[in-house]
Amino acid sequence: MAGAASDDILRVMTWSSLDHASRRALVDRDINKSITAELRDQIAGLVADVRERGDAAVCDALATFDKVNVEPDGLRVSDDEREKARRQVDDGVRVAIRDMVDHIRRFNDEVLARHGDWQFESDPGLVVGERVSPIASAGLFCPSGKASYPSVLAQLGGPAVVAGVPLVQVVVPPKPGANGAVDPVVLAVADELGIRDVFRVNGPAGIAALAFGTESIERVVKVMGPGSLPVTVAQLEIQRWGTATQMALGPTESLVIADESADPRRLAADLMIEAEHGTDSCTLLVTTSESLVTAVQSQLAEQITALPAERATAVRASLGNNGGCVIVSDLTEATRVANEFAPEHLQLVVAAARENEVLDRLTHAGEILIGQDTPFSAANFLIGCPASLPTNGFARVTSGVTVEAFLKRTAVARADERALRRLAPSIVALAEIEGFPAHANALRLRFPDLP
Repeated sequence: MAGAASDDILRVMTWSSLDHASRRALVDRDINKSITAELRDQIAGLVADVRERGDAAVCDALATFDKVNVEPDGLRVSDDEREKARRQVDDGVRVAIRDMVDHIRRFNDEVLARHGDWQFESDPGLVVGERVSPIASAGLFCPSGKASYPSVLAQLGGPAVVAGVPLVQVVVPPKPGANGAVDPVVLAVADELGIRDVFRVNGPAGIAALAFGTESIERVVKVMGPGSLPVTVAQLEIQRWGTATQMALGPTESLVIADESADPRRLAADLMIEAEHGTDSCTLLVTTSESLVTAVQSQLAEQITALPAERATAVRASLGNNGGCVIVSDLTEATRVANEFAPEHLQLVVAAARENEVLDRLTHAGEILIGQDTPFSAANFLIGCPASLPTNGFARVTSGVTVEAFLKRTAVARADERALRRLAPSIVALAEIEGFPAHANALRLRFPDLP
Protein backbone atom coordinates (compact mmCIF):
# COMPACT_ATOMS: atom_id res chain seq x y z
CA MET A 1 0.00 0.00 0.00
CA ALA A 2 1.40 3.36 -1.00
CA GLY A 3 2.81 5.31 1.92
CA ALA A 4 3.05 2.32 4.28
CA ALA A 5 5.55 2.87 7.07
CA SER A 6 8.68 0.74 7.14
CA ASP A 7 7.85 -0.54 10.64
CA ASP A 8 4.35 -1.69 9.70
CA ILE A 9 3.70 -5.25 10.82
CA LEU A 10 1.40 -6.26 7.95
CA ARG A 11 2.94 -6.88 4.56
CA VAL A 12 0.39 -5.33 2.20
CA MET A 13 -0.38 -6.56 -1.32
CA THR A 14 -3.10 -5.83 -3.85
CA TRP A 15 -4.46 -8.98 -5.49
CA SER A 16 -5.11 -7.36 -8.87
CA SER A 17 -1.49 -6.14 -9.02
CA LEU A 18 0.06 -9.56 -8.33
CA ASP A 19 1.16 -11.59 -11.33
CA HIS A 20 0.46 -15.32 -11.56
CA ALA A 21 3.80 -16.32 -10.03
CA SER A 22 3.33 -13.98 -7.05
CA ARG A 23 -0.17 -15.31 -6.42
CA ARG A 24 1.04 -18.90 -6.53
CA ALA A 25 3.89 -18.07 -4.16
CA LEU A 26 1.41 -16.57 -1.70
CA VAL A 27 -0.91 -19.59 -1.59
CA ASP A 28 1.68 -22.38 -2.05
CA ARG A 29 2.69 -24.00 1.28
CA ASP A 30 4.23 -27.25 0.04
CA ILE A 31 5.64 -28.87 3.18
CA ASN A 32 8.11 -30.87 1.10
CA LYS A 33 10.05 -27.67 0.47
CA SER A 34 10.95 -27.67 4.17
CA ILE A 35 11.99 -31.32 4.31
CA THR A 36 15.66 -31.73 3.47
CA ALA A 37 17.09 -35.00 2.19
CA GLU A 38 19.28 -35.10 5.29
CA LEU A 39 16.25 -34.84 7.63
CA ARG A 40 14.32 -37.43 5.65
CA ASP A 41 17.24 -39.88 5.84
CA GLN A 42 17.76 -39.23 9.55
CA ILE A 43 14.11 -39.88 10.42
CA ALA A 44 13.94 -42.93 8.15
CA GLY A 45 16.93 -44.34 10.03
CA LEU A 46 15.35 -43.63 13.40
CA VAL A 47 12.05 -45.22 12.35
CA ALA A 48 13.85 -48.31 11.10
CA ASP A 49 15.82 -48.51 14.37
CA VAL A 50 12.61 -48.47 16.43
CA ARG A 51 11.13 -51.11 14.15
CA GLU A 52 14.12 -53.37 14.71
CA ARG A 53 15.03 -52.73 18.36
CA GLY A 54 11.77 -51.63 19.97
CA ASP A 55 12.00 -50.19 23.48
CA ALA A 56 15.81 -50.02 23.40
CA ALA A 57 15.71 -47.69 20.39
CA VAL A 58 12.96 -45.60 21.98
CA CYS A 59 15.05 -45.15 25.14
CA ASP A 60 18.13 -44.29 23.08
CA ALA A 61 16.15 -41.59 21.24
CA LEU A 62 15.06 -40.09 24.56
CA ALA A 63 18.66 -40.00 25.74
CA THR A 64 19.95 -38.53 22.47
CA PHE A 65 17.33 -35.91 21.69
CA ASP A 66 15.71 -35.15 25.06
CA LYS A 67 18.69 -35.81 27.36
CA VAL A 68 16.49 -38.06 29.49
CA ASN A 69 17.65 -41.50 30.62
CA VAL A 70 14.74 -43.91 30.97
CA GLU A 71 14.70 -47.68 31.20
CA PRO A 72 12.04 -49.54 29.19
CA ASP A 73 9.94 -50.19 32.28
CA GLY A 74 9.80 -46.41 32.84
CA LEU A 75 8.29 -45.49 29.48
CA ARG A 76 4.71 -45.90 30.69
CA VAL A 77 3.44 -43.11 32.91
CA SER A 78 2.72 -44.76 36.26
CA ASP A 79 -0.31 -44.46 38.52
CA ASP A 80 1.87 -42.64 41.06
CA GLU A 81 2.76 -40.03 38.45
CA ARG A 82 -0.89 -39.61 37.58
CA GLU A 83 -1.75 -39.04 41.23
CA LYS A 84 1.08 -36.52 41.57
CA ALA A 85 -0.17 -34.73 38.46
CA ARG A 86 -3.67 -34.48 39.96
CA ARG A 87 -2.22 -32.59 42.92
CA GLN A 88 -0.20 -30.28 40.65
CA VAL A 89 -3.08 -29.08 38.47
CA ASP A 90 -5.06 -26.33 40.18
CA ASP A 91 -8.84 -26.33 40.34
CA GLY A 92 -9.28 -23.52 37.80
CA VAL A 93 -7.33 -25.39 35.14
CA ARG A 94 -9.18 -28.62 35.92
CA VAL A 95 -12.54 -26.85 35.50
CA ALA A 96 -11.33 -25.47 32.14
CA ILE A 97 -10.26 -28.97 31.05
CA ARG A 98 -13.68 -30.38 31.90
CA ASP A 99 -15.35 -27.55 30.01
CA MET A 100 -13.15 -28.19 26.97
CA VAL A 101 -13.63 -31.96 26.99
CA ASP A 102 -17.38 -31.59 27.50
CA HIS A 103 -17.79 -29.35 24.44
CA ILE A 104 -15.63 -31.66 22.31
CA ARG A 105 -17.61 -34.71 23.42
CA ARG A 106 -20.96 -33.09 22.70
CA PHE A 107 -19.88 -31.93 19.26
CA ASN A 108 -18.64 -35.40 18.37
CA ASP A 109 -21.70 -37.09 19.83
CA GLU A 110 -23.73 -35.09 17.31
CA VAL A 111 -21.38 -36.03 14.46
CA LEU A 112 -21.69 -39.70 15.43
CA ALA A 113 -25.48 -39.49 15.59
CA ARG A 114 -25.54 -38.19 12.01
CA HIS A 115 -23.21 -40.88 10.67
CA GLY A 116 -24.60 -44.12 12.02
CA ASP A 117 -25.82 -47.33 10.42
CA TRP A 118 -28.26 -47.03 7.51
CA GLN A 119 -30.02 -49.17 4.92
CA PHE A 120 -32.64 -48.95 2.19
CA GLU A 121 -34.36 -51.22 -0.32
CA SER A 122 -32.81 -50.39 -3.67
CA ASP A 123 -34.79 -53.09 -5.55
CA PRO A 124 -37.68 -55.24 -4.41
CA GLY A 125 -36.04 -57.84 -2.16
CA LEU A 126 -32.58 -56.14 -2.22
CA VAL A 127 -31.56 -54.23 0.90
CA VAL A 128 -28.21 -52.40 0.99
CA GLY A 129 -26.57 -50.19 3.57
CA GLU A 130 -23.62 -49.65 5.85
CA ARG A 131 -22.60 -50.50 9.37
CA VAL A 132 -20.34 -48.05 11.18
CA SER A 133 -17.78 -49.27 13.72
CA PRO A 134 -14.67 -47.87 15.40
CA ILE A 135 -11.20 -48.61 14.13
CA ALA A 136 -9.30 -51.21 16.14
CA SER A 137 -6.73 -48.89 17.73
CA ALA A 138 -5.31 -45.37 17.62
CA GLY A 139 -2.04 -43.76 18.61
CA LEU A 140 -2.06 -40.07 19.47
CA PHE A 141 0.96 -37.79 19.60
CA CYS A 142 0.76 -34.80 21.93
CA PRO A 143 3.61 -32.32 21.48
CA SER A 144 5.53 -30.93 24.44
CA GLY A 145 8.54 -28.73 24.86
CA LYS A 146 8.14 -25.01 24.17
CA ALA A 147 4.71 -24.95 25.83
CA SER A 148 1.96 -27.08 27.32
CA TYR A 149 -0.57 -28.44 24.81
CA PRO A 150 -3.43 -30.13 26.69
CA SER A 151 -5.89 -28.97 24.03
CA VAL A 152 -4.17 -31.16 21.43
CA LEU A 153 -4.84 -34.31 23.43
CA ALA A 154 -8.43 -33.23 24.06
CA GLN A 155 -9.01 -32.53 20.36
CA LEU A 156 -7.62 -35.93 19.34
CA GLY A 157 -8.58 -38.08 22.28
CA GLY A 158 -12.13 -36.78 22.62
CA PRO A 159 -13.25 -37.99 19.18
CA ALA A 160 -11.42 -41.32 19.65
CA VAL A 161 -13.21 -41.94 22.93
CA VAL A 162 -16.61 -40.96 21.50
CA ALA A 163 -16.00 -43.33 18.56
CA GLY A 164 -15.40 -46.18 21.00
CA VAL A 165 -11.88 -47.09 19.85
CA PRO A 166 -10.92 -50.11 22.02
CA LEU A 167 -7.24 -49.18 22.35
CA VAL A 168 -6.11 -45.54 22.54
CA GLN A 169 -2.45 -44.88 23.35
CA VAL A 170 -0.77 -41.50 23.82
CA VAL A 171 2.89 -40.66 23.38
CA VAL A 172 4.20 -37.36 24.68
CA PRO A 173 7.80 -36.15 25.06
CA PRO A 174 8.87 -35.39 28.63
CA LYS A 175 8.98 -31.75 29.70
CA PRO A 176 12.42 -30.16 29.18
CA GLY A 177 14.42 -29.98 32.40
CA ALA A 178 11.84 -31.98 34.37
CA ASN A 179 13.89 -35.16 34.81
CA GLY A 180 11.65 -37.14 32.48
CA ALA A 181 8.31 -35.97 33.86
CA VAL A 182 5.33 -35.60 31.54
CA ASP A 183 3.30 -32.40 31.54
CA PRO A 184 0.78 -32.82 34.41
CA VAL A 185 -1.90 -30.84 32.55
CA VAL A 186 -1.72 -33.31 29.65
CA LEU A 187 -2.11 -36.14 32.15
CA ALA A 188 -5.15 -34.35 33.60
CA VAL A 189 -6.74 -34.35 30.14
CA ALA A 190 -5.96 -38.05 29.73
CA ASP A 191 -7.67 -38.73 33.06
CA GLU A 192 -10.71 -36.69 32.06
CA LEU A 193 -10.96 -38.72 28.85
CA GLY A 194 -10.38 -42.04 30.60
CA ILE A 195 -7.20 -42.76 28.61
CA ARG A 196 -4.80 -44.85 30.69
CA ASP A 197 -2.03 -45.72 28.24
CA VAL A 198 0.32 -42.71 28.21
CA PHE A 199 4.03 -43.03 27.40
CA ARG A 200 6.97 -40.61 27.68
CA VAL A 201 8.65 -40.92 24.28
CA ASN A 202 10.57 -38.65 21.93
CA GLY A 203 8.32 -37.45 19.08
CA PRO A 204 9.60 -39.26 15.95
CA ALA A 205 10.51 -42.37 17.95
CA GLY A 206 7.04 -42.33 19.48
CA ILE A 207 5.41 -42.20 16.06
CA ALA A 208 7.48 -45.23 15.02
CA ALA A 209 6.73 -47.09 18.28
CA LEU A 210 3.00 -46.66 17.72
CA ALA A 211 3.29 -47.80 14.12
CA PHE A 212 5.33 -50.96 14.74
CA GLY A 213 4.78 -51.74 18.40
CA THR A 214 7.50 -52.34 20.99
CA GLU A 215 7.75 -54.42 24.13
CA SER A 216 5.93 -51.65 26.04
CA ILE A 217 3.79 -49.96 23.40
CA GLU A 218 1.21 -51.85 21.37
CA ARG A 219 1.02 -51.48 17.60
CA VAL A 220 -1.91 -49.36 16.40
CA VAL A 221 -3.62 -49.08 13.03
CA LYS A 222 -3.76 -45.27 12.89
CA VAL A 223 -1.45 -42.54 14.18
CA MET A 224 -2.14 -38.83 14.31
CA GLY A 225 -1.08 -35.65 16.01
CA PRO A 226 0.63 -32.35 15.17
CA GLY A 227 4.25 -31.69 15.95
CA SER A 228 7.61 -30.49 14.73
CA LEU A 229 8.87 -31.11 11.22
CA PRO A 230 10.69 -34.31 12.33
CA VAL A 231 7.39 -35.60 13.76
CA THR A 232 5.66 -34.86 10.46
CA VAL A 233 8.41 -36.63 8.52
CA ALA A 234 8.08 -39.64 10.84
CA GLN A 235 4.36 -39.82 10.06
CA LEU A 236 5.10 -39.69 6.35
CA GLU A 237 7.67 -42.45 6.80
CA ILE A 238 5.38 -44.87 8.65
CA GLN A 239 2.84 -44.61 5.85
CA ARG A 240 5.34 -46.52 3.70
CA TRP A 241 4.98 -49.42 6.15
CA GLY A 242 1.20 -49.43 6.01
CA THR A 243 0.17 -47.40 9.06
CA ALA A 244 -2.58 -44.89 8.41
CA THR A 245 -2.24 -41.24 9.39
CA GLN A 246 -4.81 -38.47 9.12
CA MET A 247 -2.74 -35.81 7.36
CA ALA A 248 0.66 -34.19 7.32
CA LEU A 249 0.20 -31.21 9.62
CA GLY A 250 2.38 -28.25 8.78
CA PRO A 251 2.84 -24.89 10.53
CA THR A 252 -0.26 -23.05 11.74
CA GLU A 253 -2.05 -20.84 9.21
CA SER A 254 -5.09 -18.56 9.31
CA LEU A 255 -6.99 -16.20 7.06
CA VAL A 256 -9.48 -13.47 7.93
CA ILE A 257 -11.91 -11.98 5.41
CA ALA A 258 -13.00 -8.54 6.58
CA ASP A 259 -14.87 -5.56 5.16
CA GLU A 260 -15.25 -1.98 6.37
CA SER A 261 -17.70 -3.07 9.09
CA ALA A 262 -14.93 -4.78 11.09
CA ASP A 263 -13.73 -3.36 14.41
CA PRO A 264 -9.98 -2.86 13.80
CA ARG A 265 -9.10 -3.30 17.48
CA ARG A 266 -10.64 -6.75 17.73
CA LEU A 267 -9.47 -7.62 14.21
CA ALA A 268 -5.84 -6.92 15.10
CA ALA A 269 -6.16 -9.00 18.27
CA ASP A 270 -7.64 -11.92 16.32
CA LEU A 271 -4.96 -11.76 13.63
CA MET A 272 -2.32 -12.28 16.30
CA ILE A 273 -3.95 -15.44 17.71
CA GLU A 274 -2.59 -17.92 15.18
CA ALA A 275 0.30 -15.66 14.21
CA GLU A 276 1.94 -16.03 17.62
CA HIS A 277 2.43 -19.80 17.21
CA GLY A 278 5.84 -19.54 15.57
CA THR A 279 8.03 -17.84 13.00
CA ASP A 280 6.91 -20.42 10.42
CA SER A 281 3.19 -19.61 10.87
CA CYS A 282 1.25 -17.73 8.21
CA THR A 283 -1.63 -15.30 8.73
CA LEU A 284 -3.47 -13.40 6.00
CA LEU A 285 -5.97 -10.57 6.19
CA VAL A 286 -8.07 -10.34 3.03
CA THR A 287 -10.04 -7.11 2.89
CA THR A 288 -11.89 -4.73 0.62
CA SER A 289 -11.01 -1.68 2.77
CA GLU A 290 -7.70 0.18 2.64
CA SER A 291 -8.77 2.40 5.53
CA LEU A 292 -9.28 -0.73 7.63
CA VAL A 293 -5.72 -1.81 6.84
CA THR A 294 -4.37 1.50 8.13
CA ALA A 295 -6.34 1.18 11.36
CA VAL A 296 -5.27 -2.45 11.84
CA GLN A 297 -1.61 -1.56 11.30
CA SER A 298 -1.90 0.97 14.12
CA GLN A 299 -3.63 -1.51 16.41
CA LEU A 300 -1.07 -4.23 15.72
CA ALA A 301 1.80 -1.88 16.57
CA GLU A 302 0.10 -1.07 19.87
CA GLN A 303 -1.05 -4.54 20.85
CA ILE A 304 2.13 -6.39 19.96
CA THR A 305 3.95 -4.59 22.76
CA ALA A 306 1.98 -6.67 25.28
CA LEU A 307 3.45 -9.91 23.96
CA PRO A 308 6.64 -11.61 25.15
CA ALA A 309 9.54 -11.10 22.76
CA GLU A 310 9.35 -14.63 21.34
CA ARG A 311 5.65 -14.31 20.52
CA ALA A 312 6.07 -10.82 19.11
CA THR A 313 8.79 -12.10 16.79
CA ALA A 314 6.46 -14.86 15.61
CA VAL A 315 3.66 -12.37 14.94
CA ARG A 316 5.94 -10.15 12.85
CA ALA A 317 7.05 -13.13 10.76
CA SER A 318 3.54 -14.54 10.35
CA LEU A 319 2.04 -11.21 9.27
CA GLY A 320 5.15 -10.06 7.44
CA ASN A 321 7.20 -12.26 5.12
CA ASN A 322 5.02 -15.34 5.62
CA GLY A 323 1.61 -13.71 5.27
CA GLY A 324 0.26 -10.19 5.39
CA CYS A 325 -2.71 -8.36 3.95
CA VAL A 326 -4.29 -8.79 0.52
CA ILE A 327 -6.48 -5.94 -0.69
CA VAL A 328 -9.24 -7.15 -3.02
CA SER A 329 -11.76 -5.34 -5.20
CA ASP A 330 -14.85 -6.96 -3.62
CA LEU A 331 -15.96 -9.83 -1.41
CA THR A 332 -16.35 -12.16 -4.37
CA GLU A 333 -12.66 -11.74 -5.10
CA ALA A 334 -11.97 -12.22 -1.38
CA THR A 335 -13.61 -15.66 -1.47
CA ARG A 336 -11.57 -16.60 -4.55
CA VAL A 337 -8.36 -15.73 -2.69
CA ALA A 338 -9.52 -17.68 0.38
CA ASN A 339 -10.46 -20.75 -1.65
CA GLU A 340 -7.11 -20.72 -3.44
CA PHE A 341 -5.32 -20.45 -0.10
CA ALA A 342 -7.55 -23.13 1.53
CA PRO A 343 -6.60 -22.11 5.08
CA GLU A 344 -6.53 -24.20 8.20
CA HIS A 345 -8.44 -21.50 10.12
CA LEU A 346 -10.77 -18.93 8.51
CA GLN A 347 -12.67 -16.11 10.20
CA LEU A 348 -15.40 -14.20 8.37
CA VAL A 349 -15.88 -10.60 9.52
CA VAL A 350 -18.30 -8.85 7.17
CA ALA A 351 -21.56 -6.97 7.51
CA ALA A 352 -24.33 -9.27 8.75
CA ALA A 353 -26.35 -8.74 5.57
CA ARG A 354 -23.46 -10.19 3.51
CA GLU A 355 -22.49 -13.14 5.74
CA ASN A 356 -24.58 -15.86 4.11
CA GLU A 357 -23.70 -14.73 0.60
CA VAL A 358 -19.98 -14.85 1.36
CA LEU A 359 -20.27 -18.08 3.35
CA ASP A 360 -21.92 -19.81 0.41
CA ARG A 361 -18.88 -19.02 -1.75
CA LEU A 362 -16.34 -20.43 0.71
CA THR A 363 -15.59 -24.04 -0.15
CA HIS A 364 -12.06 -24.74 1.09
CA ALA A 365 -11.22 -24.16 4.76
CA GLY A 366 -10.54 -26.35 7.76
CA GLU A 367 -12.96 -24.27 9.82
CA ILE A 368 -15.02 -21.12 9.27
CA LEU A 369 -15.69 -18.89 12.27
CA ILE A 370 -18.36 -16.26 11.71
CA GLY A 371 -18.19 -12.82 13.30
CA GLN A 372 -15.95 -11.06 15.79
CA ASP A 373 -17.45 -12.92 18.74
CA THR A 374 -15.99 -16.18 17.40
CA PRO A 375 -12.20 -15.72 17.64
CA PHE A 376 -9.73 -18.46 16.76
CA SER A 377 -8.79 -18.94 20.43
CA ALA A 378 -12.38 -19.87 21.32
CA ALA A 379 -12.35 -22.55 18.62
CA ASN A 380 -8.87 -23.76 19.52
CA PHE A 381 -9.77 -24.43 23.11
CA LEU A 382 -13.45 -24.65 23.89
CA ILE A 383 -16.13 -24.42 21.21
CA GLY A 384 -15.92 -28.15 20.49
CA CYS A 385 -15.46 -27.97 16.73
CA PRO A 386 -12.29 -29.73 15.50
CA ALA A 387 -9.10 -27.76 16.06
CA SER A 388 -6.74 -30.35 14.57
CA LEU A 389 -7.24 -29.15 11.02
CA PRO A 390 -5.69 -29.64 7.57
CA THR A 391 -2.82 -27.31 6.67
CA ASN A 392 -0.75 -26.74 3.53
CA GLY A 393 -3.84 -26.52 1.33
CA PHE A 394 -5.15 -29.96 2.33
CA ALA A 395 -8.45 -28.30 3.28
CA ARG A 396 -9.26 -28.76 -0.41
CA VAL A 397 -9.47 -32.53 0.06
CA THR A 398 -9.83 -33.41 3.73
CA SER A 399 -11.38 -32.29 7.01
CA GLY A 400 -10.49 -31.69 10.62
CA VAL A 401 -10.22 -34.50 13.16
CA THR A 402 -13.65 -35.54 14.44
CA VAL A 403 -15.15 -38.86 15.47
CA GLU A 404 -15.24 -39.75 11.77
CA ALA A 405 -11.45 -40.08 11.76
CA PHE A 406 -11.80 -43.04 14.13
CA LEU A 407 -14.66 -44.81 12.36
CA LYS A 408 -14.83 -47.18 9.42
CA ARG A 409 -17.78 -48.23 7.30
CA THR A 410 -18.68 -51.74 6.23
CA ALA A 411 -21.13 -52.24 3.39
CA VAL A 412 -23.94 -54.72 4.11
CA ALA A 413 -26.40 -56.22 1.61
CA ARG A 414 -29.12 -58.86 1.57
CA ALA A 415 -30.89 -60.14 -1.57
CA ASP A 416 -33.75 -62.61 -1.72
CA GLU A 417 -34.24 -65.05 -4.63
CA ARG A 418 -36.59 -62.68 -6.42
CA ALA A 419 -34.04 -59.85 -6.36
CA LEU A 420 -31.14 -62.07 -7.41
CA ARG A 421 -33.13 -63.50 -10.33
CA ARG A 422 -33.80 -60.01 -11.62
CA LEU A 423 -30.09 -59.10 -11.33
CA ALA A 424 -28.76 -62.38 -12.74
CA PRO A 425 -28.71 -61.56 -16.49
CA SER A 426 -26.73 -58.38 -15.89
CA ILE A 427 -24.32 -60.13 -13.56
CA VAL A 428 -23.68 -62.87 -16.13
CA ALA A 429 -23.20 -60.35 -18.93
CA LEU A 430 -20.66 -58.34 -16.94
CA ALA A 431 -18.85 -61.50 -15.75
CA GLU A 432 -18.40 -62.71 -19.31
CA ILE A 433 -17.14 -59.33 -20.53
CA GLU A 434 -14.50 -59.31 -17.78
CA GLY A 435 -13.56 -62.96 -18.33
CA PHE A 436 -14.66 -64.47 -14.99
CA PRO A 437 -16.60 -67.68 -15.78
CA ALA A 438 -16.92 -68.69 -12.11
CA HIS A 439 -18.75 -65.43 -11.44
CA ALA A 440 -21.28 -66.31 -14.14
CA ASN A 441 -21.50 -70.01 -13.24
CA ALA A 442 -22.57 -69.16 -9.68
CA LEU A 443 -25.67 -67.54 -11.18
CA ARG A 444 -26.34 -70.25 -13.78
CA LEU A 445 -26.16 -72.86 -10.99
CA ARG A 446 -29.04 -71.13 -9.24
CA PHE A 447 -30.99 -70.27 -12.40
CA PRO A 448 -30.48 -72.99 -15.08
CA ASP A 449 -32.71 -71.09 -17.53
CA LEU A 450 -30.14 -68.30 -17.88
CA PRO A 451 -28.58 -68.07 -21.36
